[in-house]
Amino acid sequence: MKSNKLRIQRSKATTASTHPANVFVSVVRQAKKSIVSLACKQDAQTSPFDSLQFNQLFGPGRRQARQSSKQYGSGFFIHPDGYLITNEHVIHGSSEILCKVDGYKKAIPAQVTWADVARDIAVLKVNLPKSPKPLMLGNSQSTMVGEWVIAIGNPFGLDNSVSVGVISGTNRPLYVGDRLYDNIIQTDCAINPGNSGGPLVNILGEVVGVCTLILQPSQCLGFAIPIEEIKSTARRYISY
Repeated sequence: MKSNKLRIQRSKATTASTHPANVFVSVVRQAKKSIVSLACKQDAQTSPFDSLQFNQLFGPGRRQARQSSKQYGSGFFIHPDGYLITNEHVIHGSSEILCKVDGYKKAIPAQVTWADVARDIAVLKVNLPKSPKPLMLGNSQSTMVGEWVIAIGNPFGLDNSVSVGVISGTNRPLYVGDRLYDNIIQTDCAINPGNSGGPLVNILGEVVGVCTLILQPSQCLGFAIPIEEIKSTARRYISY
């Protein structure tokens, strides 16, 4: 007589995080160690976030400078000596920049090594007792429309927040006031205030862009500065 008991087939030894469909998990796990949160004390009169152009991009709801002296942003290490990349508009007019680094309980002061208003890029230096692990820099010229990308940053002060999307377009020209973002990458990743300066990485964990802005009121038009626009310039200001 055959048994009517239901036999349960055991699955192969695997976990959700190691499943091929969740390749993003391992990428984020490694990348977030190299990503920092920035808290910048700024003067309301000098912050570009008070301008009409930035209000059009981010909306009026986050005009922190008129209510508070602190503005949040993100950054990522590119050198084991503590050099990191962020957007210039994140640190613009800052009297103090505090950097929250993975593995450290207290925020650490950061110094501006170089800043380019036109390109919206800044190099900061943080002195740490242990060398941070820099992110790998990819080749933004080889990125393709439809390619998966991951944005990791500090939106609204929420550390290591992750959003996933695809590259929606490349080589986009975009004017914001007097600033021309040339050859910018368009993505549908959620890029909010506080994400600015954080990395846009591919599924290999390589940085292909610096998350910079999103057009309001749309939530699916994010933009990142291609990493190729940054490599040669940033290296001039880094002491090896």
